[in-house]
This record gives sequence, C-alpha cells and structure tokens, in this order.
Amino acid sequence: MPQVMEFKLPDLGEGLTEAEIVRWLVAVGDVVEVDQPVVEVETAKAMVEVPCPYGGVVTARFGEEGTELPVGAPLITVAVGAGSEPEPAAVAESSGSGNVLVGYGTDHSRPARRKRVARPAAMAAAAVAAPVAAVAAVTAPAPVAPAQASGPVPVISPLVRKLARDNGVDLRALRGSGPEGLILRADVEAALRAPAPAAQAAATPVAAPDGATRIPLKGLRGAVAEKLSRSRREIPEATCWVDADATELMAARAAMNAAAGPKISVLALLARICTAALARYPELNSTVDLAANEIVRLPSVHLGFAAQTERGLVVPVVRDAQSRSPESLSAEFGRLTELARTGKLAPADLTGGTFTLNNYGVFGVDGSTPIINHPEAAMLGVGRIIDKPWVHEGQLAVRKVVQLSLTFDHRVCDGGAAGGFLRYVADCVESPAVLLRSL
Repeated sequence: MPQVMEFKLPDLGEGLTEAEIVRWLVAVGDVVEVDQPVVEVETAKAMVEVPCPYGGVVTARFGEEGTELPVGAPLITVAVGAGSEPEPAAVAESSGSGNVLVGYGTDHSRPARRKRVARPAAMAAAAVAAPVAAVAAVTAPAPVAPAQASGPVPVISPLVRKLARDNGVDLRALRGSGPEGLILRADVEAALRAPAPAAQAAATPVAAPDGATRIPLKGLRGAVAEKLSRSRREIPEATCWVDADATELMAARAAMNAAAGPKISVLALLARICTAALARYPELNSTVDLAANEIVRLPSVHLGFAAQTERGLVVPVVRDAQSRSPESLSAEFGRLTELARTGKLAPADLTGGTFTLNNYGVFGVDGSTPIINHPEAAMLGVGRIIDKPWVHEGQLAVRKVVQLSLTFDHRVCDGGAAGGFLRYVADCVESPAVLLRSL
C-alpha cells in the first residue's frame, strides 16, 4: 500500500512566518521527485520556489493561488509507493547539494519539472482518500507544559530563541512539537497567541465610500508597513541635511570611466564615501539591543540600498562594503539591482544590513527625511544632482549641487557625531581628494 505523506510549508528562515501562494508548479495526479519544486510562494522578502522532500504522486493541494498560509500549514500530500521508506530530504544541506529551498541555495535556475503518468490503482485510490487523511493529520499547536526545573532547553534555531526572548516567553515552559520534543517557532507563536484570545477578534473595518478599493496589507507591502511602523515606535530619530557641490565628484567619475575597465556608478562612489565616513564615526554603524539595554557597534558595514521594483521597494544588502573598491561596489550594485528587478533576490540578500544608502534622487526629488531601516541606526539620503547657481571661489557660477540628508537614531549618538559624519561626506563629495586621506 502506498503511504500518503503530508508536506507542510517549511520554515523559510529570517523571521518569516507566512507566505502567499503565487503559482502551483504541480497538479493533483502529477508525479514528483524528491527535491522537485512544487509551488512558488511570495514571502515578505522574496519569491521562493519550495521543493518537496517526498517523491511520488501528488494527491492533494491545499490553498489556491493568492492564498496566504502560515508556516507549518499543509501544502500538498504525496502518495509514496509501496515498499519504500520515505525519508524527507534535508532542507538545508551543504553548499552545492541541491537539497535546499530554491532561493536560499546553490541552484536558482533548475526548471520545475511537471509530468503526468498513468497512476497505479493503489495510488489512484490513495488520491481519493488523501484529502480526508491529510486534514485529520493536521495537529493543533503544541500545548504549554509544566516548567522544567533544569536541563537543556530543546531548541536549535537562534531565531526561535530570539523570538522567545523578545516576547518574554519561557522556553522551559513549552512542549516542543518537533522531533524528540524540539521546540519550533510555531510552538513559541502558539504560546504568544494563547494568553490573548481577545486580540484574535477581527477589527471593525473602517467605513469607506462607495467605489473605494481595498488592497490587502500583506506580503512585501505588509512587511514594509510593519517594519516602518516599528521603526517609528522604537527609534527616536532626528535628521540633518546639507547642500554640497558635486561638480568635482562628477568630474572624477567621468575621468574614471574614460579609462579602460568597468564603469563606475555615482552610487558606488557615494557608497565608498559612506564606508570611509563610518570608519570615522562607527557609532552610526550600530544597533540597539533593547533586551540587554546596550548599543552594539558592528565590525563590518553591510550596506543596504533602496531599489524600486514592480513588487515595491526592496533594500538589497552589499556585504562587507568597507572592504570593496568603487569598481567592486558598482558591480555588486548592478548584480543585486538586476536580481531585484527580476524578482530573484534570495531572502539572505535582503537581510543583515547595518547602514542604508537611499538615492531618492532617481525619483527627481531634492530632499527627504527617510525612516530608518529598523534595526539599523542611520540612513544617508541623496537627492538629485542638478545645475544650480553656487558661489565658487568667490564667484557666482553654475555648479552641480546635491542635497544630502542623514537620519539617525539619537540613542546611539548625539548631534555632534551625526553632523560630523554628514560634513565629512559632503567634504568628500565636494573634493574627492579628501577621501584619499582615508584610503
């Protein structure tokens, strides 16, 4: 007899708790192989193809395209042939194994395989009974168990520990639903939901006039809303700004690009200036640990930059930007921007930033007071570079002028450090030779 195995939406990592079904890659009755992508989902961070750890015949799918599912909810059931012991493939293997979630691992180009074959009678019968069996197999969240007096807490994931710590959940009081009592994120989330049933009541919709359109605040838009709201709630931010003469910077870039080799973008030059400024003012490359009541200064600059896509605004991250040359920065900006436009950024490309560079000049505006990308401590905004009258060497002249703005967390530094950072950036823009002193 074939065995019907249920595959649930896996933990996609990076704090993600739900995903929206974008496109099914298989249908009921299709034969799937181990690690074959079966569904494309959209998380708050990226589009991800989810591979199935079982091989066999698809007997049921749970959720239509556009449905949002929480982590741990059933995705599909697969009838595995008689005589075989189904062993789920590891979701996170070593690099190059192929046994990874598409979008997190080594193979981003493997096409989804879909084929239909005649099903044996036993599998056909299993297909009819599978939905009922699958529904019965869905279990309730793990209940809270009596607190353990001592001994190790069965938790592996640091994300689970952080979630529990941030929300004041005692892991010793939970009974894990994973293998051998392992505590999963679903167990912590169940504990968070249990004490506050009143919070589960649906809010009263805001009255809207006839003809109004309601757009669900979910996916990327929902994640942006939550992050920006949290930033405004937690961070006492302040903004300072200055106009700078960028004529010499633009001339330096033209000279660089006139030579042989890859072209250098303005964003790459500004990024290199940022990393030099952060070396002088490291308090702006930090984060605030509320649980420990400490400011954490970070050793590396992982530079985020705002990129507008069809899905909305995303912030890809350039790792170890402080050790990159303008040429390397330009190449990495180009690579990540292309992945963002095609929707192929992995969640790892969108997390871990320590400082953000926001070039809103591409929208044709001069200034802005951006909201800090939580949990970072600062963001540099750059307006458009345009010709303006400017006093240069005692004479009125037409120069290329840009407005720079720095929004910073007032907990990590005072105005002196923020002003010093911005002034140094402006000095490098106005006279790129200043940057040579720090190289």
